[in-house]
Amino acid sequence: MTKKTSADTKPDLRLVGAEAAVYDLMKAPETTGERVKRLQLEAHALALEEIEQLERLLMQAAEKAKEIAAGGDAYPVGAREIASRLANDLPTRAETIKTIIGRVG
Repeated sequence: MTKKTSADTKPDLRLVGAEAAVYDLMKAPETTGERVKRLQLEAHALALEEIEQLERLLMQAAEKAKEIAAGGDAYPVGAREIASRLANDLPTRAETIKTIIGRVG
């Protein structure tokens, strides 16, 4: 039976995600104002991500509405009519949202 040495064992390495915050011991503590500004920037970035996700969902809904509108007699007339209107309206709404993000973001 051989005795394991420290050279034989693998080091215990763990990966840290890119978004993980590492505290800099040489840095002075964050002031309340700095913290507020950082949190506001994070909230703004998160809000933009949510709006971009909404834009993608609107485009997906427009595609589904187009399929239903073109579905023929398999779908009730009223459902096809509403789907047709949505298929025309949703891409315009998504584009408006994209324009707003472009101005603000």
